[in-house]
Amino acid sequence: MLFTGHYEHSIDAKNRLAIPADIRSRWSATECGGAWYAIPWPTGALRLYTEAGFQKRAEAYQNSLTPNPSQAELQATLFGLSRRLEIDSAGRVRLTDDLLTLTGLPREVVLVGAGEWLEVRDRATWQATMKERLEQLPSLMAGLQPPTNNGAV
Repeated sequence: MLFTGHYEHSIDAKNRLAIPADIRSRWSATECGGAWYAIPWPTGALRLYTEAGFQKRAEAYQNSLTPNPSQAELQATLFGLSRRLEIDSAGRVRLTDDLLTLTGLPREVVLVGAGEWLEVRDRATWQATMKERLEQLPSLMAGLQPPTNNGAV
């Protein structure tokens, strides 16, 4: 599922966050899974992956009983801080207290489409930096390597 756009939302008193209606309308439990996975990010955001997308990325790791110390620490941190979030009948997920504490997210947030995931960010910061983000877009794009297509045309 491709996530684009941004959506202004609030985290309610019970720490529930509504997933935007147009995303819910495109949601397929068969393709996406029945839940979201949330990973707190050092930027103060939460990354939300579909259950299927999260599992696909998790399986890409070379699982071993003897990973090198850096890989073992990465996996313990990444998976240890991640949370599976069930979707309720109203299309909301309940964010856990530890996720909110780690990220410092306020109640007023924005959900930002980031291609393969959604990011939950501070709304005021997002709004204040939108023009700057647009201005930085050319230099950000220039620094990226084009994806390889493995010989496909």
